[in-house]
Order: sequence, then C-alpha cells, then structure tokens
Amino acid sequence: MPVNVKSSFKINATIISNDFIDEHMASANGEYVKAYLYLMRHEGEEVTISMIADALNHTEADVTRALSYWKKAGVLVEDLPQKPEPSPALSETACAAGPAPSQKAPETPQKRPSYSPAQISSLAGDEDFSQLLYIAQKYMNKVFTQRECEVFAYLYDGLSMPAELLEYVVEYCVQGGHTSIRYIETVAISWHEKGFRTVEEAKSHAVSFSKDSFAVMKAFGLNDRKPGDLERGFMDRWFRSYGFTRDLVIEACNRTMAATHSPSFQYADKILEGWKKAGVRSLEEVRKLDEQHADRMRSGDTKAGKKAETDGKAGTYKQASPAKGRGSQNQFQNFPQREIDYDALVLQQFADQ
Repeated sequence: MPVNVKSSFKINATIISNDFIDEHMASANGEYVKAYLYLMRHEGEEVTISMIADALNHTEADVTRALSYWKKAGVLVEDLPQKPEPSPALSETACAAGPAPSQKAPETPQKRPSYSPAQISSLAGDEDFSQLLYIAQKYMNKVFTQRECEVFAYLYDGLSMPAELLEYVVEYCVQGGHTSIRYIETVAISWHEKGFRTVEEAKSHAVSFSKDSFAVMKAFGLNDRKPGDLERGFMDRWFRSYGFTRDLVIEACNRTMAATHSPSFQYADKILEGWKKAGVRSLEEVRKLDEQHADRMRSGDTKAGKKAETDGKAGTYKQASPAKGRGSQNQFQNFPQREIDYDALVLQQFADQ
C-alpha cells in the first residue's frame, strides 16, 4: 500500500552558491563572509547597514567595507539601496565646488600638495573616495573643512592608499580618542611608509603593537592609563625602527626602574640606543656585554674606566661580589661594590642633553 505522507517540518534554509564557497570564501576576511551570509539570509528584504552591523556585532564601517569588497569581487552585482549615495558625502563638506579636470599629486611628494575645491569636487565621480569622506565624517561627527578634504584627497589620490584602509585609519584613531586631522594624517602616512595595503595588515600591526605597548606600560607600573603620543613614539622606535624583541625592551625598562626608581622613557631609550649601536639582539648578548665589562675590571685594565664611559651607553651594569681568597687591597673591599656604575653614566648622558 503506497504511503502518502509529508514532513510536518517546514524547510527554512538559505542556499549558498558552490561558486562562492569554491572561489571566494577562502580568500575573504571572515567578517566579510558573515556579512555576505547575512545578506543571503535576507535576500529580497529591505535591510540597512545599521541592521547588519547590529546583527553581526560589527561597526557600520566594517559592513560598508564588506559590501564594497563583494561588489568589487563581482559577488554582489546589484546596487544596494542601503549603501549611502556618494554625492551627499561631498556636498555636505565645505570643499564642494564645480567640476574640474583631475590633477593628481606627485606619487611620493616631499610636501603635501594643495587640492583646490574644484580638484576635490572632480573626485566626486569616484565612488570609493566619496564613500570615504562620508564614513570619515560620520566617525569624526563633523562636516569637513577644506583642509580636511585636502588631507583625504592627498592620502587617497596622491599616495594611492586604498579607501577601505583609510576608513580603518579613521576608525582606529577615533576609537583611540584621537580626532584631529593632523594625527589621522600622521598615522596614515606612517602606515603607507610601512607598506600597508589592506585592513588586515593594519589590524595585525595594531594588535602586535598593543601587546608590546601594554607590556612596556606594565613594566613601568603605568597600568592605569594608555601611553601618550610621545611614549608611543619611543615604543615605535624600539619595536619598529630598532626591531627589538619584547624581552629586550622589557629588560631595558627593568634596568631603568632599578636605576631611577621611576618610569623614564628617555632613560630606557638611552639604554636601547646603546644596545642598538653595540649590535645587541638578544638577552644572551646583553649578558655577554655585562660580562665583558666585569672581565675588563677584574683584569685591572687601566683603560676600563674610559672604555666604560663609552660602553655605558649600552646600559650595562654589574653588581660585584666581595673579593674572595685575596688579600684586602683597600678598606672598602669588605663591602659589595659596583664595579662600574653604568646607571650613573647613562643618567649623566641624559642630564647633559
């Protein structure tokens, strides 16, 4: 007897193309994939960027970057009604003007060139640039002045930085409490010089630097606040320019605290500068440098004092042990002595500046 029944469960599923899985999913950022899946789940429905951001716990800038990415990849082929139109982004600024022929800034200028309102307005046809201005103004909660428009035109048009990377620059700076256009420009140029071309590269750098800076602040006993701009500048030099590991930098911080009994980025910088000049790349090499100083003093080198003054820049110091098995040479040898007070030498260098 034939059985004529059907399931009481309604199949409610979202179909994802195999082409998307095979050709696009693996190479895409995970946040972008989540945004795409959400759109497919609500295909045909009216959704907004803010709705997607709330549902996925993303920022609106994250969602906008995701939509732009999939459109460029050809995965989303139709214009999305929830994406802001490019024209208001420019018309709301103080730098809108009649169209004029685009004049690109030099590829690597020594000084930021000036962009006239007409030149900036000529970029209105570039959807990425217009979207960049829109998002940047939303993040900074202001209408851009002519100068602010010039900065973004230079970064985007003159340095050819990707719009989504510049959007992340703004997001990164604003979330860190920095909303000045000068600060944003400085960070953007720094990332450009480091060769960053994607948001992922910038995020990786930011996460790494955050861990390093947290370790330094902790070593200095400054856990109750974030580093200031000057302090960030020191740490950027130690980790990026000098290329020191976290262990080496923390060792310099510990020596600073032992010598000065207070946090001093300038003092630690002197130590690390000396290690850089001495070619030190590891804690083992620091210990060898300390031992070399101690050996010179034990050998009775008459030039050790003068040499120590030079090597003192390396931030080395050694606590001597009381002499054993030898006759007393002077009345002070019954007490532990510092063979060379390298901390005092570094402090003197710092005071002489």
